[in-house]
Amino acid sequence: MDQVSPEIVNAAQGLWSQIRLFFEHMLLPWRLYQLAIIGALILLGWAGKQLLSPRLTGWLRRQEGWPKWRLRLGILIDQRLHLIVFMVFAWLTVAVMREITWPSRSQLIQLAALVATAWVLIGFLVRIIANRFLRRIVSWAAWIWVTLYFLDLLDPVSAFLDSMAISFGEFRLSALTVIKALAITGLMIAAARTLSQMISGRLSRNADISPTMQVLTAKLLQVVLFTVAIVVGLKAVGFDLTGLAVFSGAVGVGLGFGLQKVVSNLVSGVIILLDKSVKPGDVISIGDTFGWIEELGARYVSVVTRDGKEYLIPNEDLVTGQVVNWSHTNNFVRLDIHFGTSYNDDPHEVSRVAIKAAMTVKRVLPHRTPVCWVTGFGDNSVDYVLRFWITDAEGGLTNVRGQVFLALWDAFKASGISIPFPQREVRVLNDTIAVSQGREVPPRPEFVSGD
Repeated sequence: MDQVSPEIVNAAQGLWSQIRLFFEHMLLPWRLYQLAIIGALILLGWAGKQLLSPRLTGWLRRQEGWPKWRLRLGILIDQRLHLIVFMVFAWLTVAVMREITWPSRSQLIQLAALVATAWVLIGFLVRIIANRFLRRIVSWAAWIWVTLYFLDLLDPVSAFLDSMAISFGEFRLSALTVIKALAITGLMIAAARTLSQMISGRLSRNADISPTMQVLTAKLLQVVLFTVAIVVGLKAVGFDLTGLAVFSGAVGVGLGFGLQKVVSNLVSGVIILLDKSVKPGDVISIGDTFGWIEELGARYVSVVTRDGKEYLIPNEDLVTGQVVNWSHTNNFVRLDIHFGTSYNDDPHEVSRVAIKAAMTVKRVLPHRTPVCWVTGFGDNSVDYVLRFWITDAEGGLTNVRGQVFLALWDAFKASGISIPFPQREVRVLNDTIAVSQGREVPPRPEFVSGD
């Protein structure tokens, strides 16, 4: 078995002596009653949570219309109610004891109140970290740090953790360095995320910036802030990033071959944002998918259809494929409806009635008057096309076509205009009955087309 490093042994001995000295001070007679008071306050905090938590939960459920951040704050208070009750009564106890006795007689209770207050504040502050795993790491690191700080054990514990290290040439990595790196990087990432959300919110409310530039600026800002957060966090704890740059370059080349599609979608996303071919709110058709763009992501575009389905279309498909953007330069969309009427009806009257009927539909633009033209003389009808304009393609196309068809139906019935349909007439050519092989043979029919 390898011999333990003398550095680790010395650090462990120093830590043990500090812990032993701390507990020796705790066993002094005038501090034992303070420990008893702290134990009673812990029980009081637990009882207070059992009493107040149901009432607080019921009150929160009755608050309709509250913003989400208030409800979340109420839930956080409920989760830490035992610690909050302990903290409040601990500070009250310290205030009372300082009035009736020496300050040193409540020193230990004050220490417990300080630790409890720090724990409560940390529990609220770490909520800005979105990642749950990272939030837990930062929370536990911060709780341990403040506890050791108030107990005056921070220096010996730091020395012990720093002694537990491995070396690669001139590079030395200790347990203390790893913990600092995780804590500082986590806080930097949380700060970058909060700042990014604040700036993105301001950009979204700025009407002078186009939606595509808002998304592009927000994405670039996120990349820059998160990169700076990671670099600053690692540099703050003494990491040498020179070797990391060489290593990341080699890894990047390997990932480039394996993640070609992912990289292609990322680059296509940047191209889409730069050329402004599509933007949030545009109505597009790609293949059999028709809907409006809900969000431009780094890897895909979210398209929501009229039936509530959300399609995640890779950015590469929008760059390399054919896309119909119904609202690229403007919102005007022209729709065509084909129909036919009888040869007995006057085409001039049919066109007039059809145009008037189309204009009764609310979504049809009145200032762009619909037109109706004869497109051909069919076997059974005179064929027409009715063209009209709308500006709200996101509201659907099938429904507005259906409304115009219904308006045509009602108008044609009121004007006596008929819509023909193909008919077939059957004539019997031989009305005698032939007998073949002792059986009756039915007459042979002949089909004749007609209106």
